[in-house]
Amino acid sequence: MPVQLLKIMKEQSETPLPSHLQKEDLKHLQEGSDHTNKYIQGIVVLSYPLTKLGDGTDFFKIVLQGVDDLCSRINSINILIYGKMAEDCAKIIRHGDTFIVAGFKVIKSPTAREDGRHGCHLEVSEEDGSAIYCLQFSNQIYTKPRTATASETAFVSIAPKYVYTPLNELKDGTIVNLYGVVKFFKPPYVSKGTDYCSVVTLVDPSNVKLTCTLFNGNPDSLPKIYKVGDIVRFHRIKIREYNGQMQGITSGGFASLTFDGTVGAPVVPRTSSKVYTFMDEEHKTIEELRVWAASNISISGPAAKLSSVQPMLFFDLTCHLVGKAKVDGSSFLLKVWDGTKCPYPTWRVPVEAKDLEGERVLLHQLRNLMVDILVYDNHVQLAKSLKIGSFLRIYSIHAKQASADNEDVSHIEFHLHGGTCYGRGIGVLPENNPDVKELKTFLESVDLADSQNMESMSSVELDDTYSDFTDHESHLERCQQLPFTVLTDHQDLDNTELRTIMNSTAPQQYRIRAKLRTYKPQKLHQSVKLHCSKCNSLQEVPDGDVFDSILQRSAMTAPNPELHNTSWYDSVMWTTQDRKQRKITIHFVRHDELLQQPEDTLLMIEGGTLKEVWKLTKRFKCVIPVRSTEVDLELLDLSAPFLIQGNVKYYGCKQCSAPKPIESLSSMAAEQRPSWDPTEIAQVLGIELLQYVFVMRFTLVDGTGAINAYLFDYEKFFQIPASEILTSSFLQEKMQMTMNMLCPPGRRLGQFAIIFKGRWGGKRRDPSACYCICDVLEFNLCTGKTQNREILESVSRVPINLF
Repeated sequence: MPVQLLKIMKEQSETPLPSHLQKEDLKHLQEGSDHTNKYIQGIVVLSYPLTKLGDGTDFFKIVLQGVDDLCSRINSINILIYGKMAEDCAKIIRHGDTFIVAGFKVIKSPTAREDGRHGCHLEVSEEDGSAIYCLQFSNQIYTKPRTATASETAFVSIAPKYVYTPLNELKDGTIVNLYGVVKFFKPPYVSKGTDYCSVVTLVDPSNVKLTCTLFNGNPDSLPKIYKVGDIVRFHRIKIREYNGQMQGITSGGFASLTFDGTVGAPVVPRTSSKVYTFMDEEHKTIEELRVWAASNISISGPAAKLSSVQPMLFFDLTCHLVGKAKVDGSSFLLKVWDGTKCPYPTWRVPVEAKDLEGERVLLHQLRNLMVDILVYDNHVQLAKSLKIGSFLRIYSIHAKQASADNEDVSHIEFHLHGGTCYGRGIGVLPENNPDVKELKTFLESVDLADSQNMESMSSVELDDTYSDFTDHESHLERCQQLPFTVLTDHQDLDNTELRTIMNSTAPQQYRIRAKLRTYKPQKLHQSVKLHCSKCNSLQEVPDGDVFDSILQRSAMTAPNPELHNTSWYDSVMWTTQDRKQRKITIHFVRHDELLQQPEDTLLMIEGGTLKEVWKLTKRFKCVIPVRSTEVDLELLDLSAPFLIQGNVKYYGCKQCSAPKPIESLSSMAAEQRPSWDPTEIAQVLGIELLQYVFVMRFTLVDGTGAINAYLFDYEKFFQIPASEILTSSFLQEKMQMTMNMLCPPGRRLGQFAIIFKGRWGGKRRDPSACYCICDVLEFNLCTGKTQNREILESVSRVPINLF
């Protein structure tokens, strides 16, 4: 058998391999060289799920770290395993195993530049005569005994005694084993690369704190931490010094166990590994840390219940997932319950019934007990992968108080904001978790019949998506049988001919059945404008050349060293090596006297070029271009964006803004949970934020006349944020497809029709120039498909000469 599992006792000095094989060093591997009768040995530091290629061949990928240097990324190599060997390896290989491969092919790696690993990768398959040996040394003990098979060479296994280092004795550059109590953690989240990341801050009786940043391609292989106060054991974690403080990072063979930190709880390790050591004397270590933590750190109590939620609260929630739905590209909906009822009216996120996953009958039964949680940005990928019926712990949910324009009373919205500040994230709890067992028992005791008799104000229904699923589906089915679309809203309005509308007095509301003859602008990117809600002005979005020119001018002003390294930000300055010898300064905003992770960090830059600014936006949450004065940093000319977040540039109104010194941001940095929301940043800096809007003109005809309908919308009509359209070719194509459906190129006018409801805004001398503001538009080609587009709830008058 080409894949062999070897168990080696500690005292054995040599690996029992075929005598003709000789060890090859990773640095000597080259494409085209003869590696016959050579083998490569290393430690498995990363493995990916077993998959199938397009032709049905099994495929398994691992990353092997050379044993000569367990810390250098260049001393690691990708190994691609195909066929039956891939399936066998996926069953037995674990992180930390010693892995030997012979009979391999050396191929130039196409990903070396991106992943920083060896310039070649190895390809292995049974057809090529490859052989794999997986060595599980005696520092690993099977938690479930198993009998050695014919493919295994079994030896006596003697578990060694590990040495654990107190946190106050850690030294830079060492790889150690340690125990610690969790004081803070971030659940696994997708990093900037392909791996998942988790951040854990540990303390121990030495009263020293250690922050560990852990990476793995599989989130299940990261420590299974559920709450502050949990106890972790890390094996083979690398220690490095940064800014005078010790930090921990994953190294080759890293492994972890997690234990409940509650005094008296069973000592049961949590881990995804099938093999690990846990000696009897370690029980005593766990109990001692539990007792110490109970009196020395603030251990979080039970997660909040929905019945105890208050407006503006940030809280953790243990709950049951009963529904989920895609909302847009940057947000995702989770419908959850915990058996208790929120004391305030709650928000219902409007989604299409066809997009909602979950058992419809149960969703209907729980409509007065479940709440909608909208998750954003980096949490969306994990939210999509959650299985209906899972038990979750969602960390740092924001209970936001809000009210709709047509409501006299406020309601609560639940948001899981983007980023990982304050441990924001989603954790999936196993069925055997004590909190899950308690929650399941409680949910089974809830009388759903009583919950359905609760007051109707228990939820603020902002749409009718969930009012009656069965009737709604039947209605859609009937609509699809019609030759043209029927409006599902505004049934109180009859269709009105355009001739009648043009001869009427404004303002009025009408419903029409018409055809879209043309639209402007034809170049759709020109429809995006910047709108000031205060002075009601519209302006073009500045192009990149304007921003670049402003940055070049500001770079002529030398940074003021007296403004560096203040109480709320750290500064780094360097001089470029080109002939201009530019001085570039970056100011990193701190929180709680600590620098944050890049994805949570706001920074300010002086002297940077447009290219350098864009590079920073790909790594950091927010970038603010600034320049020095004698007394403070200040924003650039408002013709330039005052803030860049991701691909979006945020501008301020020159007429309505009264810019304040950058020092004003220190108040946000001092907040308990700074969100770095663009609206809040603009308010603190005295900027009147300009909003990206779509402005378009539709010419509609019905045989009795023609009318111009003006679209003024932020994101509802195209289901695309206007702020993102200019930097995304994908979104531009999506917008063009929508307009091609509304007004198909090359189709005769009589081949499609639109049913339209709008507010009549007045008329001019020329009836063809009359206009109205769109509200709801439904259209149908002759296929019977239905589409609804919400366009605008409230607008101000759009200039008729905009185009």
